[in-house]
Parts: sequence; structure tokens; C-alpha cells
Amino acid sequence: MTGSTVRPPAYQMLADELRTEITSGRLRPGQRLPPEPELCIRSGVSRSTVREALRLLASQHLIVTTRGVTGGSFVAHPDAAQICEGLTTGLTLLTNSAAVGVADVLELRIALEVPAASMAAHRRTDTDVALLHAAMFDATGDDDASMCAAAAAFHAAVCKATRNPLFELVTRPVYDASCGDEVIHHLPEGYWAEVDRDHRELLARILARDAEGAATAARTHLDHVIEANRLSLELNGDHQRPAAAGVPGSEHPSRQLAG
Repeated sequence: MTGSTVRPPAYQMLADELRTEITSGRLRPGQRLPPEPELCIRSGVSRSTVREALRLLASQHLIVTTRGVTGGSFVAHPDAAQICEGLTTGLTLLTNSAAVGVADVLELRIALEVPAASMAAHRRTDTDVALLHAAMFDATGDDDASMCAAAAAFHAAVCKATRNPLFELVTRPVYDASCGDEVIHHLPEGYWAEVDRDHRELLARILARDAEGAATAARTHLDHVIEANRLSLELNGDHQRPAAAGVPGSEHPSRQLAG
């Protein structure tokens, strides 16, 4: 009927209600949810509906259900890896659609990586330095897929060196979404050699605890990525959409270059 609102299924409404209690903190990690009979009475739904709602929450990693005398459904403890996996999936879907373009992703990288490099220079530990060294690659001998993975690992290590776990959580999906086959098959000549030089310069600034120099090196590197992306679009005949903050965009956002 025109103007009518489709009512969501009962199990979804119950899942939404419980999700709100979890995300608001009213139900804390490790806390047991009310038993199924109580949820049935409270929500006025059948046990099968309750179980469907609980299965939905479990699939979203919000609860864990165990069996036995002491079993039940418990609020899950936050898991950074699972959260990151969900963000990566969502970002990958968006970057393969018209909703998010190359310009958007590169603009986000500038906003995050430049201050992250500065903080990493201030806060890095010997362990962080070891991770950065381990993420170096051989621009003359390694294949594109290996260098793409190493570049993602390098930037993740820089974010880890900020000692702020949110930087790593937010940025890793960006790097993971930038390493598909569609990316590494559209690279300008000499691209990886330039990425290697940029990474080594950024590593040197971090080793020297030169915060200002690290920020400058990070921005210079991203300027190189932006320029390489522009050349890649031209070489492959892609149509550009309006740029954001001077960053070239594309109607083929999955072709965002790694590095």
C-alpha cells in the first residue's frame, strides 16, 4: 500500500533491541543475556523467533552461545581482528561500487597517515622498528602481489607504532582493500621503486625520532601515490569523477593503487 512502512520480522526487531543494549553498555562483555523463556515473555514472541534473533547476533560476533548446564548466550568480548575483518568487507564492497571512489580513499589516507607517521616517530619501540624493517621489499626481485602485501604491512606497522590501537583498527581495512588483482595489474612503470624509496625515507625519519620529517615523508609518499594513480587512470582510459581535495578520482574505485 502506498506510503505504508514494511514492518521488519520479529526476530530482527528483537535482535535490534538486544544489539542496542549491548552497544550502549547496558549489557557488558561476558554478561549473560536473559534465558530464552524470559526473552519470549518479555518480547511476546516464540522460542524459535528468539533463537533466530540470537543466531543473527552471533553471526555479527556480538554474542557467544554455549551449551550445557552453565551455558547460555553471553555478550562477546570485543575482538579487534573480527572488527577489522568486518570493516574490510564493508570497505571492499563500497570501493567496488559507485559509493566510494579512489579520491575518497586517498583523502582518508592523507588524514590518517600523516599524523600517524609523526606519532610513530615519537612513540615507536624496538619491536615497531623490527616490524617496519620486516615489511621492506625488493623492488627489483619481488612480484607485485608480494610488494603489495609488504606495503600494506609497512603502513600497518607505522600505525601500530602510534601506540594507539584505533589507528591500526581504522587503517588496516584501507590497506587490505587496496591489494586486489585489479590494483596490481594497473601500475605505472617504476611505481614500486618509488614506493620503496618513500618507505625507506619514512623509516629513516621514524628511526631518527624526527616527527616533523616523518609527517613530511608520509605526505610526500602519498603525493606520489596520487600522481601514480592519475597516470594509471590516463594509461587505462578510465573516466575520472570530480576530485576531492585535489585527489584524482575514478569510476573504477577498485583500481586504487597500493603503496
